[in-house]
Formats: sequence, C-alpha cells, structure tokens
Amino acid sequence: MTESGGIINTGLRGVPVASTRICLVDGKNAKLIYRGYNITDLAENATFEEVVHLLLFEHLPAAGELDYLKQRLAEEQSVSDGIISALKTRPVDSAPMDILQACVAMLANHDPEAGVLSREKATETAIRLIAKLPVVAAAWNRIRNGMDPLPPDPDLGHAGNFLYMLTGTKPDEELARFMDLCLVLHAEHSFNASTFSARQVASTRAHMYAAIAAAVGSLSGELHGGANARVMQMLLEIGTQDAVDDYVESRIRAGEKIMGMGHPVYKTGDPRAGILGPMSKRMGEKTGNTGWYELSEAVRRKTQEVFKKLKGTGIYPNVDFYSATVYYAMGIPVDMFTPIFAVSRISGWCAHVIEEQFAGAAPKPALYRPSSQYVGEYCGPAECSFVPMEKRG
Repeated sequence: MTESGGIINTGLRGVPVASTRICLVDGKNAKLIYRGYNITDLAENATFEEVVHLLLFEHLPAAGELDYLKQRLAEEQSVSDGIISALKTRPVDSAPMDILQACVAMLANHDPEAGVLSREKATETAIRLIAKLPVVAAAWNRIRNGMDPLPPDPDLGHAGNFLYMLTGTKPDEELARFMDLCLVLHAEHSFNASTFSARQVASTRAHMYAAIAAAVGSLSGELHGGANARVMQMLLEIGTQDAVDDYVESRIRAGEKIMGMGHPVYKTGDPRAGILGPMSKRMGEKTGNTGWYELSEAVRRKTQEVFKKLKGTGIYPNVDFYSATVYYAMGIPVDMFTPIFAVSRISGWCAHVIEEQFAGAAPKPALYRPSSQYVGEYCGPAECSFVPMEKRG
C-alpha cells in the first residue's frame, strides 16, 4: 500500500495465487525444479520427450511409456490442409507469434471434441498441441519465404525434426541434441506471465486450445518471450567489442536495461544460463564463428562491472542471454526465437491447464477473480450526476 492507501502495482510478484506440484523456482538458491527434479540433472540426462512425460504424467517414463509417447507425438506431427491453406493467405510480414496464436485457435476448429472437459481429453489435446506447434511454426517460416512446408523425417526425434522443418537442413546428432536441450530448459517455469494466462483462462473451464492461445499471446510480449530476440538485436546493434563499454555504460546510467541480464526471481544466477553459456561457445566453434559468443561475454563482463561500481550489487545473465546466440548460430531467424520458446513451453502450459482443471478431488477449479481498488478521482467520492448533451460545456 502507498501512504495514501492506494495499491502499488507489483505485477503480482511474490503473491501466491494457487498451489502447484509442477515446478519450483528457487530464486534464492538458483534452482529450477520440475516435479522434484533439478533442471541441471534433467538437462544432462533427459530428452525433451522424457520431460514432456514428466510434466504431463507426473513421473519420468519407463521405456515402454516413452516409446508410446514418441509414437503419439509422431502420429500427431501433421497439420490439416485447411490450416496450411489459411497460412498461405496471411501477409508474409505477419509476426510469427501472431500466426502461432491464430493457429492454436484454428486447431480447435478441427477437433470436434475440443469442448469435452475431462482429464483424459485434456491430456490427449496436450500431446496433439505439443506435436503440432513446431510443425506450424516451421511451416510458417517456409511459407513466408515462398517455400512449401517440409514433412517430418521419421528418422529424427522431436527436436531434430523441428530444426529440420524450420531450416530445411537435417541436423547432425550434436545439433539435434542442442535443440533438444534448449527445449528441456525452456519447458517449464512455474507461474510466469504466460503460464498464469493459461491457468486463468482454464479456471473459466474453457478448453485447452483457448487457454494455450492465451498463453501464446502472453509470451509474444517483449518483456516475456520476446526478450531473447531483443538480446540478439542488442548484439547486432553493438556490432563489435570496441563498442561494448560505451553502450553498456550509457544505458545503465540512463536507467535502461541490458537485455538478458538480471532476473526478477533469480538473485544469484539463472541455472539455465549456466548450461546455455558453454553451448553458445560450442555452437560458435561448430560454425567457425565465435564472435557472437565473445561479444556476449564482453557485454556480460562490462554489465557486471558497471553494476558493481554504480549499484554495489551483482547481476547475472538469464536464460535469454545465451539462448539468443545459440539460436542465431543455428541459422534461425531472430523473429523465430520466441516461437521456439513456445514450442518448448507448451509442455508446461498444458501441464498447468490440466492441474488447474482436474487436480484434487474436485474437478471444478476456482474461477480466478482478483479484486482491484478504484482510484478514479474525476467525480470525487460521490457518484456523478448525468449532464444532458446540450448542457455539457
């Protein structure tokens, strides 16, 4: 509260709105936990498909369960001709995230049971969406460039297929694993803005497609999913290491952000950045151009130096800081960085929608209905008296 009694807009930071068994973000200790498993362990040992199973079914899969999930994802890796035809009518300069949001809504039109609300149906829809979203994203990238979408390759896994359909080049084993690892790292992050959007819509008992469309729209904002694209745009603007010092110092002194540096929750470092940093360096080595990694490191060092000097505090790179240079080295267009985020995070969104609607003994969720404090002062504390048009000055 302010001294006058007004409410400070904190964006609900630190305000618990629901309980969850899906994810813990321990900012104080720089830990990210998916259903009890540390992200560093999952990144080192698990595939994205295993993480999908963990998020949706609450346990890591046995071999047979994993095989079945892979089979179902492969079976759903197709999009109707109607949606592809609709994509071909869109202006080629349409924002990819707007395309994704529209396509999620259109997918509901192709599912005659979209409105059936049951845990079984929601899980089925989740698998369908997890499989189809990368197909839609890749198809749009090709369509806007005057090419036909590529069908998935049965010899490639989920991540490798996405990279192939997106770029037109079949990735080698290391590259496919790097994309898989990126999907693991971005799969879930508790009640972030897009996940909260999905849960809020789900609380109305809207179907899965409606909730996920809302999440995609939330992720499109530059303060959320768009941050990784802004990191790369920043690096492209800086251009060379000689320009780093002036750029960083001028922005911090002006009270502006250095994109990809700092996090509202992680105070001692984002554990995902620690995994992506070495990957960015390796991608530079793999492509014969370590310049972007080296430039990002120069920005990181200078930002930390200036923060320590001016503010007396530490600041650390977040997940967006290094994922930008990883994707850029993979040959992915900058405006497709956020769709990659969505291709991964849809697994977490779906898990949250299922938990919101079907967790616990009661299948009906509590409708989200936060309160607000009216602070309008135009008419004062009393109601306004209506003035006829002819008497208004």
